[in-house]
Amino acid sequence: MKKTIYKYFFYEFVIYFTVTLFALAAVVWTIQAVNYLDLVTEDGHAFTTYFYYSLLTLSKVLTKLIPFCFLTAIILTIIKFERDNELIVLWTSGLNKIHVVNLIFRISVLVMLLQLLLTNIFNPTLLNFSRTLLKNSQLQFIPSLLKEKQFNDAVEGLTIFIEKKDENQIYKNIFIRDDGKILSKIAGSSSSTIFAKSGHMSEDEKNLILYNGNIQKLNDDGDVNIIQFQKTTLNLSGISTKSISEPKMQETPTVQILRCLTHNNIVRHNCSDSKKSMMDTKIEINKRFGMPIYIPLISLISCFLLTSRKDKKMFYLNKYIYFFIGVLILVLAEIIVRYSGISWNHTIIYYLLPIGTAPLFYLALIRAFKYENLS
Repeated sequence: MKKTIYKYFFYEFVIYFTVTLFALAAVVWTIQAVNYLDLVTEDGHAFTTYFYYSLLTLSKVLTKLIPFCFLTAIILTIIKFERDNELIVLWTSGLNKIHVVNLIFRISVLVMLLQLLLTNIFNPTLLNFSRTLLKNSQLQFIPSLLKEKQFNDAVEGLTIFIEKKDENQIYKNIFIRDDGKILSKIAGSSSSTIFAKSGHMSEDEKNLILYNGNIQKLNDDGDVNIIQFQKTTLNLSGISTKSISEPKMQETPTVQILRCLTHNNIVRHNCSDSKKSMMDTKIEINKRFGMPIYIPLISLISCFLLTSRKDKKMFYLNKYIYFFIGVLILVLAEIIVRYSGISWNHTIIYYLLPIGTAPLFYLALIRAFKYENLS
């Protein structure tokens, strides 16, 4: 009998959790994907690169939403059972309320393990892969670099300025500064400056054709050579933007971050013995291991809905009260984790808050159920 009830409760929870998670994830991911359009409009990456990069960040969105969606799903499941009078049937059939609390707590542990799996394995791997995707991506939309009255420096070492673009797609008064030897086929191995009165893109949008200008090349000995031209072609295919290519802290593997914390003599990207670097490292580790621990805590808070009685005045407000308390705890956890890296004492406090208060809430539930049976 218990197993059937538990399966039914778990089935209802999974439905609410899945629908809530993916509905919110779709909204958040869409908004985030719109912000990533700069990769195409500003940096000139291909739409396929933009799509894959956006898709690879979906795991990060899911990770952020899981605690909130878990809280929402548990409360909705309890409310559904209460509304359909299924809880009354369970209590009258002899099922102890603490058994339902234990079930909800076990579900929260499963969700916590899922969160740990995402934060420590999937997220760093997928986010690091998305960064590699940008690093290895070449510009596909060269015209995005050519904007009126803007100094565009999306490509590292290359600055392009266009004074005007007419209705025939002809650029007027073009200035190009190449400090990164990007255009070495035209300007040689030295840095150069190119001026042209006009120009336009080729049909395949890979070449910039310039007219009536000059190329000023700076030689190694400091002399400037000026080359006049009536027409010249700049091949802009194959160049890449200066989008951040090195992995950020959140994209660094968990094992590497742990090694950084335990071996002070390691100096590598996102790892140094400076105070700021060590604080950021501890905060990132606490986000990955600490935030999931708060999920069992909010599950116990949600269980206080089981103590509600319809004959009480506050019954219809309890679902909002406990939901607000759960959200407040999640918000506080997000705020506190930002200060958890200040010292090891702050880190210990951050972990002790959910671990230490969870038993207190559990004992409070047992006591509340005991007094219900006596009344």
